[in-house]
Amino acid sequence: MPGSSAPRSDTDLLDRLRALQPLIREHAGRAEQRRRVTPEVMAALGDTGIHRMNIPRHHGGHQSSLRTQAEAIAEVSTGCASTGWVASIHVGGAFIASLFPDEAQDEIFADPGVRVSGTLIPGSTAVAVDDGYVVNGKSPFATGCQDADWHLLTAQHDTGDGPPETLWLAIPRSELEVLDDWHVTGLAASGSNSVVARDVHVPAHRVLPVGPMLAGTIPSLRNSADPFYQAPLVLTFCVWAAASALGPARAALTEFERTIHRRGITYTDYTHQHEAPATHLQFAEAALKVSAAELLTVDMADSIESTAADGKPFTTVERARVRAQCGYVARLCKEAADLLGSASGGSSLHRDVPMQRIVRDLGALNLHSYLNPTAHLELYGRVLSGLEPNTPFI
Repeated sequence: MPGSSAPRSDTDLLDRLRALQPLIREHAGRAEQRRRVTPEVMAALGDTGIHRMNIPRHHGGHQSSLRTQAEAIAEVSTGCASTGWVASIHVGGAFIASLFPDEAQDEIFADPGVRVSGTLIPGSTAVAVDDGYVVNGKSPFATGCQDADWHLLTAQHDTGDGPPETLWLAIPRSELEVLDDWHVTGLAASGSNSVVARDVHVPAHRVLPVGPMLAGTIPSLRNSADPFYQAPLVLTFCVWAAASALGPARAALTEFERTIHRRGITYTDYTHQHEAPATHLQFAEAALKVSAAELLTVDMADSIESTAADGKPFTTVERARVRAQCGYVARLCKEAADLLGSASGGSSLHRDVPMQRIVRDLGALNLHSYLNPTAHLELYGRVLSGLEPNTPFI
């Protein structure tokens, strides 16, 4: 494996990740059994430099292009969807941390190889004290928390005037308890356990109010004028999430191509599946679905980056369209995997066959509230119909 030195270019980073795919695939089954990415794979990912893609350059990061980030996450996800999902959360966590006050960033990014996890569901409460907040509560779906150095915990703060204020609080992961409660059938290796805060004190400089952040106001003085960090978090997360679905869909195509030359179709005269017209139709349709998903993902990344670079405000229609594209990518990838999985025969049900895990993982991704196709399409159609969005996350 390459050393831990920073990659020389985006191309170098992607080459490192492609070279890592065999190791990720080899460990995918073991990772699913332990419900967590293996230490060997986590260490190897760190050596590639992927976790630095969103860290500010003045802290030793890369500030990689959004298209590069999408391809990087897709490369990891091709080897194992759970590992790719963890990588997307750590990559996204670094972006969010870059929006925090500069003093907090100096702490978090003291090690440029830092891994930052986070939760968006506000399952905790924050009570104001003289020098910050005291946090208590349980937050589920904390993907990759066991392998993170810092965790961005979402909590509600009762201001006593109006609805509670939602806060993101940067907490060393060692100060949080991790519950062993991730027992699932899809994305099983993502380690998305719950984290619990018990009277955790968080100083004021390690707090990011979510409302102003969604409106485009961040407390970081160093990064507030940088177009890289002016891309709306809600939209950039769509790119990371879509790329997480794209990888396993690509893997399904590869796995299907590998097996159809070695097996027949039971109870038919076809001794080789690749000779059957039904296989040709299934393969072609799945391949086109994945190609369409790739194009949508690239379009999302390029449109977000170009608009942010020009300093233009994103219209509500543009924002809703990106959300819809994200959901549609997830749907296309799931449909492709379902089609190929259903054509792979009963032997593909064995746990050591990658296809069954790919199908389950893509099913899980489509259940995530940030990739759910139906919710995203409804939002886009609602905006196109002249109605106001029914969510602040746009």
